[in-house]
Amino acid sequence: MEAARVSQAGSDADRNETHLERCDRNLVELLQEVRVVQTGVQVLFAFLLMAPLTPAFQHLSTVQRTEYFVTLVLAGVAALLLIAPTAYHRALFRLGDKEYLVTVANRLTIAGLAAVGMSMVGALLFVTGVLFGQGAALIAGVIAAAFCLTLWGVLPVARRLALLRSNPSSEHERAPGGAVRLRNRSSARRRTALR
Repeated sequence: MEAARVSQAGSDADRNETHLERCDRNLVELLQEVRVVQTGVQVLFAFLLMAPLTPAFQHLSTVQRTEYFVTLVLAGVAALLLIAPTAYHRALFRLGDKEYLVTVANRLTIAGLAAVGMSMVGALLFVTGVLFGQGAALIAGVIAAAFCLTLWGVLPVARRLALLRSNPSSEHERAPGGAVRLRNRSSARRRTALR
């Protein structure tokens, strides 16, 4: 049953679009996804920045302060990683390097999502520890980490592997060929610039 659903799934190759149109679509989709996540990261980061200004913060244990600081750093890293694709887009604007931009933005977004997940787990761990103690915080943290890892990692990767097993050529069309074309184009640009 799963194999039938996988084989019916469309791929980028099934679309009637040029390589550049596919890169444009992929970039737009990626930036839309990043916008959704950025809002949550910004709210979490703002909450974490305000926490030390509260009177109760002075009474936290060393463990709780460490949890807080690690979570703050992870939220900051997540924000930086998720904003980076926009900075790349601005820096590479109109230089004809969309494929590279999509590849790098995808990697930055995946790293940013990992940092978001860890910072959300850290925030839940921190707040639960303040409210109910470290035992409850550990339980809440493990449950949150399991949910995050399953929903954001295990299930999507399992689906990706199932799709690649059902259509092994789809990955080869996108990754190695795109990377080789990118290197060749970049090398040609460098040679032209040096002349």
